[in-house]
Amino acid sequence: MDNSLNREEAAPVIGPVTPEQMMAAAAIHAESWQDSHRAVCSPEFLALHTPQRQKACLEAAIAAGARLYMLTDGRPVGIVSVRGSCIENLYILPAEQNKGYGSRLLEFAIGQCAGAPTLWVLNTNPGARRLYERRGFRPTGQLVQHGGGLYEQEFRLDKI
Repeated sequence: MDNSLNREEAAPVIGPVTPEQMMAAAAIHAESWQDSHRAVCSPEFLALHTPQRQKACLEAAIAAGARLYMLTDGRPVGIVSVRGSCIENLYILPAEQNKGYGSRLLEFAIGQCAGAPTLWVLNTNPGARRLYERRGFRPTGQLVQHGGGLYEQEFRLDKI
């Protein structure tokens, strides 16, 4: 038996999120968002970010022109959206991080951008910043202050 075919079938797949997959995408978003914001948000605020709420946020992003994609590896593992040249909502389930899924989704998203890819990173998320900087993203100098020392910083990839 040729095992190479089985390895190919088992490879992670990235594709557009279908309406039937929207709750799975929202569950990834909710769990990952809560995990990445745990250090800066109250437990009560984190609890508001349910899959149902995040589904509405993702649907609103799609209605505003974003394209939402999901990475599956036997099961849903991560999501990313792209709006023009802006990469948004790159989330990997916490238990699946540091396995290369974020890099795969980032590379895919870069290929979906209309121009020089940009993205925003919370200053409290050094893991995401390392991922983006390893790929060549650099700060643009644009910041959005959220108060209490929390801010988002814009990054851009000038050379694809």
